[in-house]
Amino acid sequence: MATKTAPTNGRATNGKATSNAKARPVHEIRLGRVKAAIWENKTQTGTRHNVTVSRLNNDDGNQWRCTSSFGRDDLPLVSKVVDQAHSWIFQQNNSASADSPEGAEF
Repeated sequence: MATKTAPTNGRATNGKATSNAKARPVHEIRLGRVKAAIWENKTQTGTRHNVTVSRLNNDDGNQWRCTSSFGRDDLPLVSKVVDQAHSWIFQQNNSASADSPEGAEF
């Protein structure tokens, strides 16, 4: 089970994407060729997270490509990375609530 955290999400402190940095997910979870990327969005009501799921495949020219189409055998891995993404987001929300004196509601 490989998980990694991206070093930056390519956003300035005002929540807008910086011009010199490509936006990156705040966290990625990968099992085999299936990957869930977790994106953070700052809103007036708090931080929200979105998840994109993709599958890596190698085309005939040895070029790695991402697709959002999954075969039957990919579905158990999709289920697992989505579950882990949900757990990671839930953990982030709980730690944000614990750090806040009033406690944030999500």
